[in-house]
Amino acid sequence: MDGEPYRGELVAYCYRMVGSVHEAEDLVQETLLRAWKARDRYDPTRASVRTWLYRIATNVCLSALDGRARRPLPSGLGAPGDDPGAPLTPAFDVPWLQPFPDARFDVEVRADLRLALVAAMQTLSARQRAVLVLREVLGFSAAEVAVQLGTTVPAVNSALQRARAALADAGEAEEVAEPDDPRVRAVIGRYARAFEAADVPALVRLLTDDAVLEMPPVPLWYRGRRDYGLFMRRVFDMRGTGWGVRRLTANGQPALAAYAPEPGGGLQLHTLQVFTVAGGLVARNVVFADPAVLDAFDLPRRISPDEFGRGR
Repeated sequence: MDGEPYRGELVAYCYRMVGSVHEAEDLVQETLLRAWKARDRYDPTRASVRTWLYRIATNVCLSALDGRARRPLPSGLGAPGDDPGAPLTPAFDVPWLQPFPDARFDVEVRADLRLALVAAMQTLSARQRAVLVLREVLGFSAAEVAVQLGTTVPAVNSALQRARAALADAGEAEEVAEPDDPRVRAVIGRYARAFEAADVPALVRLLTDDAVLEMPPVPLWYRGRRDYGLFMRRVFDMRGTGWGVRRLTANGQPALAAYAPEPGGGLQLHTLQVFTVAGGLVARNVVFADPAVLDAFDLPRRISPDEFGRGR
């Protein structure tokens, strides 16, 4: 019995459950260790290796989540800010939702990992979360999920119905364009070039009217073109111009790694920005600055300006 071929998809599953890729990798390691220790008790006539591993992973995740606070984004904690000049004080006591580094995993495991969806899922109970992912994302039958959770098929169906209703109330039933959609690539390319040029009016023209900007671990967040633009002007006034960006994806969404100019020359990794594009415009930008988050993406910390192409 070899669980290693399932490691990537198990990490994606545990990430959906706990909202942290670092913790998800630890939980998968625990899952595979438990599976190895119990290998003599595995019965292939009762379940496939994959189904058996998901049962173990589900129990590991439920134990890890017992009594724990959810991982939010700033927009899940209160109303938007009304002062783009407010102090940027990190709240490191909050267990913030973290992004998922797509490049480290097979494309098949990255479905339904959108940040806003994972954030909304964190508001569900742990068991509702498990039922939703196992049924809706991974395609297990209600009977299989009942066995994995040690419950009944009616209980699984009831939990799934409540989970669907909660996500619909949160506005997470809508479709969002994929990052390789030509229209998405075009708008992110224009955003990247405007960002490198510190061209705030050009950035604002690429936003929806109620675009959201949030910046964990800073609990502040802003809604609307005006405050988004004022905040970006503040960033460029503080850190100067001459930024560089690298394009990538996170959570199956377009993303930019932003590099800020250093006084002595060169560029230093500053933030990871994860975008939601809808209707050909940027509807949300979640900006991550936590070094632990950046480490998960294996990005170089410092780069020469010569290594950047405009909007690459």
